[in-house]
Amino acid sequence: MFYRPKDGHGLPHNPFNAIVAPRPIGWISTRGADGTENLAPYSFFNAVAYTPPQVMFASTGAKQDRGDTKDSVSNLRETGVFCVNIVEFAARDVMNQSSGPWGREVDEFALTGAPRAECTAIPCPRVADAPASLECRLTQIVTLEGRANLLILGEVVGVHMRDDCLVDGMFDITRFQALARCGYRDYTAVRETFTLKRPGE
Repeated sequence: MFYRPKDGHGLPHNPFNAIVAPRPIGWISTRGADGTENLAPYSFFNAVAYTPPQVMFASTGAKQDRGDTKDSVSNLRETGVFCVNIVEFAARDVMNQSSGPWGREVDEFALTGAPRAECTAIPCPRVADAPASLECRLTQIVTLEGRANLLILGEVVGVHMRDDCLVDGMFDITRFQALARCGYRDYTAVRETFTLKRPGE
């Protein structure tokens, strides 16, 4: 099968998200200038550079009460900071609940019961029991093709790692079964890994 996205695919559901998978989930926490806090998952998320460490996430679509975007982007536009919390299998239901179309006044920490802690290097909340949290300063917002598609880039200025996720000095994502998005309503959890050496190593 071949299709041109502009012409449609003719399938019951869009296959694009399922093709580019699995994708790590960035559970983004922010605080607006008025103090309102937000927690929402984004599966268009990844690391993009080592030195300095940098990450990206993309927000697609907009909410009626936020104009051209969603709560996370609106908040970080005001404050210039955000935190990426890594999602474990045990938090799948809490993460999913935080993805709802809640009004801008809704605090997803309170709504879902996700434990909250204050970041160290930036004025922002984080998920207290997340396997890892990346405190980020906004570097760029890039407007992408299409309506309300925004790419957010940030420099990681602080890293939290849960002690039980460190094994022999290495961060082990199988210890907490890192959650990833597979498209449609499907997810997966990382329960095993294998090692490959690059040529020349």
